[in-house]
Amino acid sequence: MVEYEGCREKQRIIVIKEIKDSANSTSLVIRKSAEGLKGKINIPGDKSISHRALMLGSIAEGETIIRGLLLGEDPRSTAKCFAAMGVRISELNSNQVTVRGVGDSGLQEPTDVLDAGNSGTTMRLMLGILAAQQDKFFCVTGDESLRSRPMSRVIKPLREMGAIIYGRKGNENAPLAVVGQRLKPIHYHSPIASAQVKSCILLAGLMTEGKTTVTEPFLSRDHTERMLQAFGARVEIDAETHSVTVEGPTQLRGTTVIVPGDISSAAFWLVAGAIVPSSDITITNVGINPTRTGILEALEKMGADITIMNQREMAGEPVADLRVRCSSLQGCTLSGEIIPRLIDEIPILAVAACFAKGTTVIRDAAELRVKESDRLAVMASQLGKMGAKVTELPDGLEIQGVDSLLGAQVDSYNDHRIAMSLAIAALRAKGETVIHRAEAVSISYPDFVETLTHIALF
Repeated sequence: MVEYEGCREKQRIIVIKEIKDSANSTSLVIRKSAEGLKGKINIPGDKSISHRALMLGSIAEGETIIRGLLLGEDPRSTAKCFAAMGVRISELNSNQVTVRGVGDSGLQEPTDVLDAGNSGTTMRLMLGILAAQQDKFFCVTGDESLRSRPMSRVIKPLREMGAIIYGRKGNENAPLAVVGQRLKPIHYHSPIASAQVKSCILLAGLMTEGKTTVTEPFLSRDHTERMLQAFGARVEIDAETHSVTVEGPTQLRGTTVIVPGDISSAAFWLVAGAIVPSSDITITNVGINPTRTGILEALEKMGADITIMNQREMAGEPVADLRVRCSSLQGCTLSGEIIPRLIDEIPILAVAACFAKGTTVIRDAAELRVKESDRLAVMASQLGKMGAKVTELPDGLEIQGVDSLLGAQVDSYNDHRIAMSLAIAALRAKGETVIHRAEAVSISYPDFVETLTHIALF
């Protein structure tokens, strides 16, 4: 058994303990903080941007420099996959990573199955690239969770472009076999607002003669469009119709990418600062891309005290420092166009809603049922164990605010965002909370426990 513990003086105590069992699974033990969380936090690099920088750098000509790369398990999966296809990628670190691209048709057939781990972004975006690698064969798989997630949402439009892809359950699930083809351009009207679907098709279109267009019902995150332009691609954006067009074939050129802090990681500290009395936290270098700031809009709608400071731009992405102080939250309704802009933050927003006066209703979020876990069902059940009043809806949650929660034995279901959301909820729970399978946090935030300890003991 390995333990890590931090604590403070008697009048303000929080105990954080990691316990590893014989199966190397980690349980995180948290005892309530009696007073506020304080300090300044540097959060990890944006996961979405890290993935895209590695991928575009791999199929570009020349050298790409990445600064601020997220060192979580998901970007490591992307790097391993492209390294297996002949791309030279230097040792991953947050200071500087060098990618020596092989060009849009230079990927080699791997000698083994490509393993995307737990990363849906790795698998779905990579499929768009592999489908256009003419006369080459690839097999792609992932862990148990990823093998159960739907892939038909990207396979269907790729097949319309002429791709040959086969998978389990009627081409729904990995492992997937891909035979690279000469593709044709399409105009795809996506039934869902999904950056993964959009990006997959655009990446395939990058290597296809003609114009490939994706139209969405709502605007999804636009990191791919921004980065494609930075690498020299011809991209047309129609904000009114939520359409993006890429003209191919286009050979990308290596460039320098500076990865800002991930607003999805910042969301945990924004909620922690908003709900723990006497808290005052500043989060630095946070990416505030408008397609990702739904979390800020939602928390402000609930009455959170958040100040946006030092706004600037880094490598084409807007960045700022965020200061959050505890405040009285109010319930609200979240639905429609804001949901794609905060889809990853709904688990932690559910925690904020537990301490908001009145009722919070979240709708149009059925997409959460096919993430690393069924996040709607899991958050409803696990917060329910802690005494929260949560009703699971077909496409969302209804949450009635309470004064406090109760410590309990809860489970992350191997989902990193569930694990971190429950850890923040534990800060306002009476007694001790034990979060099982907490090692999942390493997927997107390896230093989460260390950061939590820092602001609790500041």
